[in-house]
Amino acid sequence: MSADEIDIYAICEIEQISPGAAKAFDLSRVMDDGEARPFRIVVIRTAVREFAGYVNACPHQGTWLNIGGGEFFNADRTRLRCGRHGSLFDIESGACVEGACEGKHLEPIALAVVGRDVCLCGVRLVEEEQRPFPYDDFDDTMEIMISPD
Repeated sequence: MSADEIDIYAICEIEQISPGAAKAFDLSRVMDDGEARPFRIVVIRTAVREFAGYVNACPHQGTWLNIGGGEFFNADRTRLRCGRHGSLFDIESGACVEGACEGKHLEPIALAVVGRDVCLCGVRLVEEEQRPFPYDDFDDTMEIMISPD
């Protein structure tokens, strides 16, 4: 791939996230050394065709935002909330506005709407076809041993 090419991966269809809702995705990212590492993200639908996205990790201790009850939002759904220690983040900018990591930001991810899909841009992912099937090396023939007794 040339330096001018950008990786784009469809993450979900627009309809899979309702306006004002958020959804977590557990992906695998290909690192510079070729190794695959977990890449957990959260995608928030802010309007009809507008989305915001972040790495699903609080800058305070790296825990998932939705740890615990599975919710991403505070009670009135105006801020993202860390389920571990309650830090609040601006949905549009990812800035921590209250809590243990005030002044820090969630790590943004680049998203684009292409047709009916929400797409992740600029991050190389392990594609489903590239993941090895766990039984590829498994010999499906049975070995029958006859005991000398």
